[in-house]
Amino acid sequence: MLRRNGNVEGMNNPALAISAVLDQLNTVMVGKSPQVQDGLVCLLAGGHLLIEDIPGVGKTTLAHALARSFGLQFSRVQFTADLMPSDLSGVSVYERGQEQFVFHPGPVFAQVLLADEINRASPKTQSALLEAMEERQVTVEGATRPLPWPFFVIATQNPQDQLGTYALPESQLDRFLMRISLGYPDRAAERQLLTGNDRRAMVGNLQPVLMADDLAALQRTVDAIHVAPPLLDYVQDLIAATRSGRWFLQGLSPRAGIALLRAARARALVSGRDYVAPDDVQAILPQCAAHRMVPVSDAGRGALEQVRAMLAEVPLP
Repeated sequence: MLRRNGNVEGMNNPALAISAVLDQLNTVMVGKSPQVQDGLVCLLAGGHLLIEDIPGVGKTTLAHALARSFGLQFSRVQFTADLMPSDLSGVSVYERGQEQFVFHPGPVFAQVLLADEINRASPKTQSALLEAMEERQVTVEGATRPLPWPFFVIATQNPQDQLGTYALPESQLDRFLMRISLGYPDRAAERQLLTGNDRRAMVGNLQPVLMADDLAALQRTVDAIHVAPPLLDYVQDLIAATRSGRWFLQGLSPRAGIALLRAARARALVSGRDYVAPDDVQAILPQCAAHRMVPVSDAGRGALEQVRAMLAEVPLP
């Protein structure tokens, strides 16, 4: 345990603190180190995470484990076709004792919100998350109410070919910093899952490694990660390539470019460096860009494969 007597050992060394968090997460998420690292990168970068996969591969487990590892308040909403926006944000109820309406906050008022199977809800309910994700606030009955800090949305999404799903609108996809997929475990990891402890019980027993104040310190460290001019040139070359019309119908927006650079800074920190390397950009670009773009009609590849093909052709600095 990194924390003793309320003090964090190693917070003067962010790499040590991050390593302790990763070690704990990987005890629960067996055989998913790259995806665990991506989830932590997204949190350190201050973005929101979309996990797209079939049910039962550990999406909820990862979300809950991240929240518990940082001692954050966790809330889960199961998105269904009949879920209403008020079910998410909350409602005002008349209290006889107080002779007035009292606001009862919904599950969105949490530091980590798991929006489970987000694409099973109607577009109207999906859009209720937009203001919360972008502005860190919600407007209910004409009153604007701030959300807790940090506010981190982890949404899970089933493949769109499954019954009862709605495609997320582009405006909402753009609010997710990263999209990842967990996939099936390999044989060794699955054997460990079959013969080991119940994952749900393990998550319930997790203790905070760091706290919200420590997360804030790490996010400030992300802001201080150095980006050299040649690296900025490389990022701009990649953004320009997405807009060239050769690979995608539409390229990355300026907001997406800023998000990409911040995610690269966070990955550099997780990797123990105080500067961004081209490897950071290459490693994080598919997760940051693929869900924001549509390949050209003759590509014959999905967006993720198209991003990787583009990466291979844009020269390094």
